[in-house]
Formats: sequence, structure tokens, C-alpha cells
Amino acid sequence: MFSKDIYINRRQRLKDKMNKGIALILGNIDAAMNYPDNTYHFRQDSTFLYFFGLDYQGLAAVIDFESGEEILFGNDFDIDDIIWMGPQPKLKDNALKVGVTQTHPLSKLKEIVSKAHQQGRKVHFTPPYRGENILKIGDLLNVNPLKVKEMHSIEFIKACVSLRSIKEPGEIEEMERHMAVAYQMHTTAMKMAHPGVTEQQITGILEGVSMSGGGPISFPIICSVRGETLHNHVHPNTLKSGDLLLVDAGSESPLHYATDHTRTSPVGGKFTSKQKDIYQIVVDTNNAALAATKPGITYKEVHLIAAKTMTEGLKSLGLMKGDVDEAVAQGAHALFMPHGLGHMIGLDVHDMEDYDQRLVGFDEEIQPSTQFGLAALRLGRRLQPNFVVTNEPGMYFIPDLIDQFKSEKKFTDFINYEMVETYKGFGGIRIEDDVLITETGSRVLGERIPINPEDVEAMVQSGK
Repeated sequence: MFSKDIYINRRQRLKDKMNKGIALILGNIDAAMNYPDNTYHFRQDSTFLYFFGLDYQGLAAVIDFESGEEILFGNDFDIDDIIWMGPQPKLKDNALKVGVTQTHPLSKLKEIVSKAHQQGRKVHFTPPYRGENILKIGDLLNVNPLKVKEMHSIEFIKACVSLRSIKEPGEIEEMERHMAVAYQMHTTAMKMAHPGVTEQQITGILEGVSMSGGGPISFPIICSVRGETLHNHVHPNTLKSGDLLLVDAGSESPLHYATDHTRTSPVGGKFTSKQKDIYQIVVDTNNAALAATKPGITYKEVHLIAAKTMTEGLKSLGLMKGDVDEAVAQGAHALFMPHGLGHMIGLDVHDMEDYDQRLVGFDEEIQPSTQFGLAALRLGRRLQPNFVVTNEPGMYFIPDLIDQFKSEKKFTDFINYEMVETYKGFGGIRIEDDVLITETGSRVLGERIPINPEDVEAMVQSGK
């Protein structure tokens, strides 16, 4: 945990933004994997972690925005728990670690929340994403659980987003420190990218690197020679010479802050001429996005700068043609990059995405697009110092998408389909960094994982 003053200050800033009703912040409980005593690795709710910091099961909290009260609910461990888990601190002692002096057994939660609800006071909560908490809120408010998600508080979400978007010095230090684990994960994958190695072997080693570094993976690892499938979580292939290995992987720090990087490596340690041409365009696009990422610009603008850089590169290879600005304006480049440039990152790998991505990534000024490709952009709003974002341009040759665009005669003024046909089977390349917005620009957090083609080749070859 951080120091208790951090949590006290966060809750006070939240109270400064809210003046009516109460906040209900539920922690998580264990989730059964295949029977009740065999559970998934416990992960505390990120909103609860942010405001209350305690990283164990069966907790809930209420903040009264009118009286200023802060109450932590939970049960002390009994002797059966202690036999299996060892000695455990009392709830009141844990509460003091985060600056809370008022505690109650979990059974008291319904009395307090129901009373506020019956008095017509707003009960603020963020959208629950686990079935147990949906049922619990339904019980607390005496409403059908199917209606619970509709009752979340937009005002509360916006207050949380405004606080959590700006990373505190301690959060940045925690994220920066854990970038060393991310570096080790991805350079390990590069060194293993040799013929005869399986995707599953690499995936297993990377999970071990993450755990050895202090925490579990921050999302299921993408490790695939079929990089044109954007979120490919299966690992059935054996690497062979000429393949490109795309690895999108991250780790959680001891305080649950995520890393999220992608690198694409030539199996065996040498790009073909064709691969190197495409790879260099993605590197150039990544670097152009990094140079553009700074306070005051909207991330939508950064995305479009990346799209233009990529389009210029594709045009130089004869895969695209025509006016670059017009091609991007119409969305022709999305045949090759049908996703957004990046997203916020913090306590969640897609930070705060449980709230509502439109409220996290967009605002009154910048609204989501409906254009194919651009519609997948998770973050469009104006950047501020101490935001942390991912820059992750990618270029993919997806046969089904190529066939669809071609059959519909889409963007024939901008796409050279005859040339594109020769790239079917190429796969995909994505390159992703975690980037801190500074007062004057931006910088990659931690030591930058090898990105230039020569450096990637050398890293792969060093694993022979």
C-alpha cells in the first residue's frame, strides 16, 4: 500500500467533488474456478484499491458526502481462517493503515445503505462487473439485479475519472519501477523466437517472469505468429523460420499497476526485406505518435497523425495511393490498422474501462467516431500532464477484411488491391510503449524495450 495520507487525500478530493448522497464502494471476493474452494487468483476491485488500498477479500466501504463519514465494512477472521491462513490483523487495525477510524461488520452494510436509499438519498456506485456484486447491490437497494447496472452514478464515475486520470508521483514511481519486469518479459520472448520453439513455451515463461517480478500478468498474453488476429489468446503454433512473432504482454506490479507492451520479432533473428519494410513503417508511426503526444493535444489528433504516417509509408511501398490526408479522412488506412492508437493505463490495463469507456476516453469536446477503425479508438480526449497512455500502432494484413473491402470496391482511389493481394499471409506487426505525459511533452516509461529493427534482430540472435 501507499502511505495512509495518500488514501486520506484521495477520499478528501473525492468529497470535494461530490456533495450529496453516499458512495458505495464494494471490494471483490474470491471467484470460484471450478468449485468453491478452488479459486482464481484474487484481484481486488481497482476503485476500492484506489480509495481504500486494502488488498483482501470481503470488504466494502461507504463515504457519506454530506456528513463526511468514511466507514469500512468487513469481518474479522475467525479461528478456522487463521488455521489455514495464519494470524491476521483485525479489521480496525487494517482500517487505520488507510486512515479510516470507523468500522462495522459486513452485516451492518445493508442497514446503512438501505436507510440512505429509503431516505431518498442518492447511492452512488460505479458499474459492477462481477455477478456477486451485482446481486449484493440489488439486495442492498431492494431492486431487481437486472436493473442494477442502469442505476450507476454518472456523477460519481466522472469524479473518479478526474482523479484517477492524473497519476500521482507515487503511482508513476510504482509504474516506472515495474517497467523492468516488462523489459525482461519482452526481451525474453525475443531471445526465444527461434524455429522449433512453441508459442505456448514462450507464453509460460513470460507468465513466470511476471510472477517472479512481483505480480501476475495484467491480461492474458497474446503470443502468436498469426499477428493479424488482433487479440489472439491461443498458442498452438510452433515457430518456424520466416515467421513474425507478435507478443503483447504485461505484468501487474505489487500494487496492481499494469504494464502493457507489444513487440514483433523475426523468428530466427533476421527480417526479410518485405518484413523489414513494413516493420520500419510501424516503428516510424510509433515514433511519430510519441513525438506528437504532449499536453494540450487531443489523443484523437495523435491517432490521426499516426494514421497519416502509416499511410505515407504504405504509399511509398505502392500499397496505397492518392492523397494521404484524404485517404485518412475517409478511413482507407483502417484496412491495415482497424483499431485505435492506444488507451489509458494504470490500475487497469485499460484504465477505468469498467466505468464506461466513453466517460474515460471522451468528453463534451471529443466524442467517439462511428467510422470503421476510428470507432475503435478508446481514448480521444485532450491530454494532460501525468496521464499515462499506451501508443500502439499496428499494421495487419487480414485476408477476410481485404476480401470484404475489395468485393465492396471500398477506397479504390487509395488502396492498390493488386499489390495488397501479394501480402496475404504476411501476418501483422504491432509495437506498443507505455508513455507518461510530462509538462512539456512525453517520455517512454522505463528503459525502452528494443524497437529498431537492428536491435530487435540482435536481441533475437543473442538467444541462440
